[in-house]
Amino acid sequence: MKILHLDSNHPLLINQLNDLGYTNHEDFTSSKADIENKINEYDGFIIRSRFSIDAAFLDAATNLKFIGRVGAGLENIDCDYAKSKGITLIAAPEGNRNAVGEHSLAMLLSLFNKLNKADKEVREGKWLREDNRGLELDGKTVGLIGYGNMGKAFAKKLRGFDVTVLCYDLKPNVGDENAKQVSLSELQEKAEVLSLHTPETESTIKMVNKNLINGFKKPFWLINTARGKSVVTSDLVSALKSGQILGAGLDVLEYEKSSFENLFSDNNMPEAFKYLIQSDQVVLSPHVAGWTIQSKEKLAQTIVDKIKTKFC
Repeated sequence: MKILHLDSNHPLLINQLNDLGYTNHEDFTSSKADIENKINEYDGFIIRSRFSIDAAFLDAATNLKFIGRVGAGLENIDCDYAKSKGITLIAAPEGNRNAVGEHSLAMLLSLFNKLNKADKEVREGKWLREDNRGLELDGKTVGLIGYGNMGKAFAKKLRGFDVTVLCYDLKPNVGDENAKQVSLSELQEKAEVLSLHTPETESTIKMVNKNLINGFKKPFWLINTARGKSVVTSDLVSALKSGQILGAGLDVLEYEKSSFENLFSDNNMPEAFKYLIQSDQVVLSPHVAGWTIQSKEKLAQTIVDKIKTKFC
């Protein structure tokens, strides 16, 4: 088979596919239109997030047998249409789930212990111990929405703490020894921390809005290492101001699909985002929860293993 690689990845990906006898070509710079003009030559292609794969692109890929996504989500691919054409979709959530679990825990502990605020103040010559008195995670109830690879990885990390972990998922019977599956209403009644681990779908876009937020019985902390569009930022900011949300760790933002740097020009920054970057209650990172040295290798290896299982 001939495979086209549309993004750079760990070298083991191409090396091992070469060893399996596949022909591998790389094209990291051509436009989508140019790729579309030659995609009929290939049996498979591997992509991260370079561009979306729509019906027109898939129609041009007349010999395509598989699409490999070096990452967890497939929201940039018209999955239903691809499946209707007999194309196998290969993702790699197993490759970065541990990284996401660790990053989620890091954000939560940073918020509880005011580490970003304290670090900034010490660098400014301020030694404010009482003002930076932290909270302990032990004894808290952590609620997870989404209990697939990422949710399970975070729940596993929480085993070292004396916490109760609840999970809500559309699929039945996904709870395990690390998290008890409950209804959304029970999660809202009991949770003091909410962490999102959902894909981007029609049902998860704008999922965390004022109605869901106000349905929580207790003020809570929010962690989002999933998808930025799942949270309505203006509703999050309103809840931070009112105290219904005590703090937020955000690895993803609803704005990130646009040119992020342009948000910082004088006239382009949304008021809600301006509040986030000025708030001591918020910890931000640039969509890197699953972005570790180890996960880069694991993601590539997962894709190779799945191609080998399916086609060798």
